[in-house]
Amino acid sequence: MQNELVIVIDFGGQYNQLVARRVRENNVYCEIYSYKIDIEKIKELNPKGIILTGGPNSCYEEGAPSYSKELFELGIPVLGLCYGAQLMMHTLGGKVEKAPVREYGKTATFVNNGVELFDGVEDETTVWMSHFDYISKMADGFEEIAHTADCPVAAAQDETRKLYAIQFHPEVLHTVRGKQILSNFVYKICGCAGDWRMDSFAESKIKEIREKVGDGKVLLALSGGVDSSVAAVLLAKAVGKQLTCVFVDHGLLRKNEGDEVEQIFGPSGDYDLNFVRVNAADRYYEKLAGVDEPEKKRKIIGEEFIRVFEEEAKKIGKVDFLVQGTIYPDVVESGLGGESAVIKSHHNVGGLPDYVDFKEIIEPLRDLFKDEVRKVGLELGLPEYLVFRQPFPGPGLGIRIIGEVNAEKVRLVQDADYIYREEVGKALDKYAEEHDGEAAPWKPDQYFAALTNMRSVGVMGDERTYDYAVALRAVQTIDFMTAESAQIPWEVLQTVMNRIINEVKGVNRVMYDLTSKPPGTIEFE
Repeated sequence: MQNELVIVIDFGGQYNQLVARRVRENNVYCEIYSYKIDIEKIKELNPKGIILTGGPNSCYEEGAPSYSKELFELGIPVLGLCYGAQLMMHTLGGKVEKAPVREYGKTATFVNNGVELFDGVEDETTVWMSHFDYISKMADGFEEIAHTADCPVAAAQDETRKLYAIQFHPEVLHTVRGKQILSNFVYKICGCAGDWRMDSFAESKIKEIREKVGDGKVLLALSGGVDSSVAAVLLAKAVGKQLTCVFVDHGLLRKNEGDEVEQIFGPSGDYDLNFVRVNAADRYYEKLAGVDEPEKKRKIIGEEFIRVFEEEAKKIGKVDFLVQGTIYPDVVESGLGGESAVIKSHHNVGGLPDYVDFKEIIEPLRDLFKDEVRKVGLELGLPEYLVFRQPFPGPGLGIRIIGEVNAEKVRLVQDADYIYREEVGKALDKYAEEHDGEAAPWKPDQYFAALTNMRSVGVMGDERTYDYAVALRAVQTIDFMTAESAQIPWEVLQTVMNRIINEVKGVNRVMYDLTSKPPGTIEFE
């Protein structure tokens, strides 16, 4: 499937993936490349537009990431963001210096909405600034099209050469009209038609897989997560019984999840495939006995998964294709396309290809971001509760139990987590009903219960207790790189606390974690 293309050239900005996602939200296909990508490769890709990301460096310093002047002479529209804007000016003869006043955060900005880039944007708008340097002198051919109280060139353009430099970040939600600005760039300036759609993706991908596999045998490690589930459905629709899905239930899943996965993909489900469920909980608990160091737990859980999967693969015999649920962020984080040709194609199965006998890897989702994977899942008819399943770490509840893992602790955290998610879900549904379908402002992007290793004295009835404390976690985040604690209403937390203490035997205390990321992490271990 050949789509029109916009490329993002990354200069080390923290929002590189977000820029590409925002472009794709406009139904325009977008890929990310390192600033080390060769100019000949760019010509070969023949993109409709190029976006230069932000970055932590100063473009005028020796050794700072840069690009040749030829990039701006290709006749392809270029949009520079923050560092990308400064680099454009610096390369073309303008001047960038340390700013007298640093701008950071939400900033009132005055724009010329008579230019194409800002069409539909109010004269005064709020944008997200993050810079130490500023453009003190524009390169020849440029005109200023936006400014702030402290930044004389918040945006500039050379309309003849279709070069645009903006000092702020349109890709983050804090820039109020950021989506409009990026839409203007890809449609009005680059002339894109918007041919990147998930319905056509699923259809063409199924056809492509069918042609590649022929009459071969296919093996997939099914975790029950969004990525592997969508990959399984794509393969099942393409090759049916030629596919075998191995689901390793390590006993560290959320309550009822193992049965839910089997209900969808097993013999009574809607998909014509071979489904193998391995109930390996006791085996995992035995390996984890006495282990309390987080990294050691992770390694044991990952290693044991490989051992179990290997055993099942040997029973199946020779397979032609191994399927992995690798998605685009995995590809980007393993080495950007222009810098490294080696992609971590073994990412999701931790090295399995070294000893599973197969001919080729199939990664049907490697071009998609998570939100796009979800759209494909819905398009294919997967149930919403699975498609919008909350992020869940590979080691599962093993890293939501502080200290040693055993069957009793797993039961405690499963039951507490189930109650928490149920009550938050009810509260979100109630808010939506009362506000014409609007999402609650406190809606968390991820929320779960963890079992602390702390036990404390309590009183239940007339009896003294000495039981565990549960910690509730809920965060709001754009990209999971940073996160803030969600302000769940007090009455919802009170209901959750009462239910957990009354219904989960072995827990007598409930706490709410207010820690942001950084300094904390989203998971506990």
